[in-house]
Amino acid sequence: QVQLQESGPGLVKPSQTLSLTCTVSDAAITTNYDYWHWIRQSPGKGLEWMGAIGSSGSTSYSPSLKSRTSISRDLSKNQYTMQLNSVTPEDAAVYYCDREERSSDYDLSCVHSWGQGTQVTVSS
Repeated sequence: QVQLQESGPGLVKPSQTLSLTCTVSDAAITTNYDYWHWIRQSPGKGLEWMGAIGSSGSTSYSPSLKSRTSISRDLSKNQYTMQLNSVTPEDAAVYYCDREERSSDYDLSCVHSWGQGTQVTVSS
């Protein structure tokens, strides 16, 4: 089993940068061939995939958020972090980190482990 814990501010002001960190227990984020995702959920949009970082450190992003989103990792702490720039009230949501576990690049089993999520409110 893998534990994922989101952390960061529960409140951010419009135009500021949101920074959230996912701390992973009992699994190295360098584990082949896994992907580590950020997903958010809001009443208006439902579930929205934001981006991911792979075990090698490669990143990918949702086209709608690519210009504002950056995902990085800290191997010494077994953490990965998402930064979302220039937030607006539409960015208010519950943010989740998620592990996509693969045994190879061709693994289609789609085994996922989600954190419990963290609520982010955007308000001045």
